[in-house]
Amino acid sequence: MKSELATKFADPSRGVYFIGTTPPRSSIEDEQLDLISQKLLQRLDNIEVDGLIVYDIQDESSRIDKPRPFPFMETHDPRAWSKRLKDASNKPVITYKSVSSRSTEEFTQWLQEAWDDFDIKDIVLVGSPSSEGDIKLPLSEAYATLGKMPLDFNLGGVTIAERHAKKKDEHLRLINKSEAGCEFFISQAVYNPQATADLISQYAQTCKAQGEAPKRVILTFTPCGSAKTLEFMEWLGISVPVATKNRILGSETPLDESIKICRSALELIMETALPDGVPLGLNIESLTNRKEEIDASIHLYRLLKATLDLKLAEQALL
Repeated sequence: MKSELATKFADPSRGVYFIGTTPPRSSIEDEQLDLISQKLLQRLDNIEVDGLIVYDIQDESSRIDKPRPFPFMETHDPRAWSKRLKDASNKPVITYKSVSSRSTEEFTQWLQEAWDDFDIKDIVLVGSPSSEGDIKLPLSEAYATLGKMPLDFNLGGVTIAERHAKKKDEHLRLINKSEAGCEFFISQAVYNPQATADLISQYAQTCKAQGEAPKRVILTFTPCGSAKTLEFMEWLGISVPVATKNRILGSETPLDESIKICRSALELIMETALPDGVPLGLNIESLTNRKEEIDASIHLYRLLKATLDLKLAEQALL
């Protein structure tokens, strides 16, 4: 039986809308987890969401020489956090899984437990942050391992437009991931919309040439209210053009400015993606625990959802 989200994703005439979150750090005691989840879900009371996305945070220091602007901290198991949020909200949750540090046997066990013990039906598999270091399980082998199991996960993949801007082959990665079972893709946070539009355009053209329907691309957006957040975004590999940086940091209200930038970015991408038949979705996250940025992420969610809904409604009339 298809997951609830898989059914929604299959309808290209509608958008799909998510809030992204990370599990609390592992040092937080169990009794506090209820309070944290309640606080998160209270923020969602006044907005319509199709579900949540829970990340699997890794120490990505092997990917870059610069020190991490915010220290890496181990978190609670993303599966347990997903289950807690799903049970409390009655909303579907997409759970990320970084695969490179586990053996095939460990990954197989992780999948079986995710299905049986945590009621997880929607997952995104993520490969190693760099080609350096000890990669026990390449992403391609993780897909193959999952494909041999009798578990009908709604499987998604990550897409990185910045990688496409450099290597010009991200659209082929999407095709390969689709062949491996991916039914949707979630982007890295967008601050360079032209790179994302170029990727989506090339992906759509390749799908057309192959007689395939493009899979849904869920675009991630995040507000940015300080130089420190901007530094963290760039450390994560998010491409921020110089003019965009200057607009944010030079503004008297950087958060408001970043929200305007995100809306313009979505509008530019929609103009490419929707006529090319690529279904879209949104994932809004806050990269920090600063209250202003978390509040701004909810405001950003409302604005971008309204923007995409309006465009889809206009398109339905054509």
